[in-house]
Amino acid sequence: MDKSLDLTQIKQEICDVCHKMWQLGWVAANDGNVSVRLPDGTFLATPTGISKSFITPEKLVRINENGEVLEGLEGYRPSSEIKMHLRCYRERPDIGGVVHAHPPTATGYAVANKPLDDYSMIETVIAIGSVPVTPYGTPSTDEVPEAITPYLQEHDVMLLQNHGALTVGADVLTAYYRMETLELFAKISLTAHLLGGAQELSRANIDRLIDMRSQYKVTGKHPGYKKYSGET
Repeated sequence: MDKSLDLTQIKQEICDVCHKMWQLGWVAANDGNVSVRLPDGTFLATPTGISKSFITPEKLVRINENGEVLEGLEGYRPSSEIKMHLRCYRERPDIGGVVHAHPPTATGYAVANKPLDDYSMIETVIAIGSVPVTPYGTPSTDEVPEAITPYLQEHDVMLLQNHGALTVGADVLTAYYRMETLELFAKISLTAHLLGGAQELSRANIDRLIDMRSQYKVTGKHPGYKKYSGET
């Protein structure tokens, strides 16, 4: 397969994700950022200071593992949150795409410091499991990467305290789909709370659902493997 075509497709996927997030109201102004790990060990990332609605392939920047710009339009540089993305890639060789956004309902949970940690919705149990709230970190500093690191070995989806949400995946579309799943689960959880609270599934049913991940070829990490298997 032509590598140039691969790169063209990856850039278009990043732009599609950016546009969808803006259309859904998950980002405003220059909020949010998206990145992809390329086969040669470099990364494509959205530039800082630009609305995700205006992202086009030529505006993406190519960076190295230190966040230094290798290719990009003059004056363009990655978001200062790229440190968070690079930490994900450094800790998890299986990660190929990272998405950070502020989906309103899920971010409401992050601002309230409430994890989405009940196993009550079948699709969410299979796809992502419980979602923790990581400790507060000041944006643009190493505090955010340090805050998420302890969670990366079990979680592909995290709420960032008083900030937003972070999802990772084998590729950028998988990371984006997990953000969709997170926001829908947050909406359903809020509705269930208003109706008296979610009813968790039985442990036996949870185990069966988690085992189905391999059947559905779901990649990545899942906290349920440890929480419900009795592993230490």
